[in-house]
Amino acid sequence: MRVPARRPYDAAMTEIEVVDNQVESRYEARLGERILGIVDYELDPEIDGIVLVHTEVRPDAEGMGVGGRLAKGALEDVRARGLNLTVECEFIGAYLKRHAREYADLVAG
Repeated sequence: MRVPARRPYDAAMTEIEVVDNQVESRYEARLGERILGIVDYELDPEIDGIVLVHTEVRPDAEGMGVGGRLAKGALEDVRARGLNLTVECEFIGAYLKRHAREYADLVAG
């Protein structure tokens, strides 16, 4: 029986933290100092809003839930800050459809 190779991040996936890097205008999924993925955004102060533009996950961290953690972290921050949400990123849009009830307040209207 062949045992699948472990990826470098498997053991510590529960320690991923999503951080708003305001200097770079992006949310980052971090494992320690290592960035596993990002969600780029643009702030729109005229409407007190945020546009989630693009999500990207490192190839060696794909398929491990990093994108989902990024989406959840970004959306929870948007909610906490009371920002009006616009989504251009296909991944975030699909995530919102899969979690429609949880984020109905962000997409209403």
